[in-house]
Amino acid sequence: MDIASSFPPSLSPSRRAWQRFRRNRLGYWSLLLFSALVALSLFAEVLSNDKPLVVRYQGELYLPLFKDYSEKTFDGDFETPADYLDPFIREKLSQDGNWAIYPPNPYGPRTINYFAKEPNPSAPSRDNLLGTDDRGRDLLTQLIYGFRLSVLFGLALTAIGVVIGVITGAIQGYVGGKTDLVFQRFMEIWGSMPELYILIIFSAMFAPSVALLLLLLSLFGWMGLSDYVRAEFLRNRQMDYVRAARALGVGNLQIMWRHILPNSLTPVVTFLPFRMSAAILALTSLDFLGLGVPPGTPSLGELLNQGKANIDAWWISLSTFAVLVVTLLLLTFMGDALRDALDPRKAEV
Repeated sequence: MDIASSFPPSLSPSRRAWQRFRRNRLGYWSLLLFSALVALSLFAEVLSNDKPLVVRYQGELYLPLFKDYSEKTFDGDFETPADYLDPFIREKLSQDGNWAIYPPNPYGPRTINYFAKEPNPSAPSRDNLLGTDDRGRDLLTQLIYGFRLSVLFGLALTAIGVVIGVITGAIQGYVGGKTDLVFQRFMEIWGSMPELYILIIFSAMFAPSVALLLLLLSLFGWMGLSDYVRAEFLRNRQMDYVRAARALGVGNLQIMWRHILPNSLTPVVTFLPFRMSAAILALTSLDFLGLGVPPGTPSLGELLNQGKANIDAWWISLSTFAVLVVTLLLLTFMGDALRDALDPRKAEV
């Protein structure tokens, strides 16, 4: 018996697809878990930071998370920003009715634990639950911030690729003819460009940044999706509802936007998790090769490179690999569930 046959006939196709997605327990719970992890990573500064969230000192309230205060603010000796891991500052903030609320993990993305009892990289301990990297930075903090960077980068790259891919694929499929032929020849030439060499050249010419990396990868990340959208538009433009819209005098842009595009989004939605996985892997690979984000930025690829350089520090490679595997598995399970939910053979009642 078909699963879709148990749905009420009054449900819209999108609602039926959502119900089929929910019935895929693995994909549905992967979506919930992935959404929870992303939501938590967005509050990384609250979860892991070397600055207190709130400080009450001598009757005054301070918010170090949003404003830097010098040591002299807390009766220190220097005008430099206060180091809240310094035992002297901590003692000042805990006496005479003073108090401070610290994040659960009291280390920031660039914080070096100068008070570690072992040389870096140090093994997991009470102070650093997952240990430190070879620079003395807390590994749990690096994973939290690196996961957020990877996910946000993957979302941005996927969104840009979807927009460009849908626009170019829609134009090719709807207009056809010479326009389609020219686009296809251009994509063949553009797709043969050595992407890695271009990244190496631009990395040597410009200072590395997330924006530059996003721009360069966006130049090539739209072509695969464009082919699928083109095929959908080529098929749907001959449908009766499109011919009826033309007969009623509806403009080409309205036909493409209101009639053909909603019926051509199945491959777009289905491939979103897989495209995001590819974007995360691309960023990780480039960071591993030293062609990614600026030095000092928390990055999963950089941690993997540190794990390769420090074989004895097993906690670096193991924890980073676990984060990558869990992230990619969740996205894969979501993609499989979306593919099954949008399968037209399962949409029949």
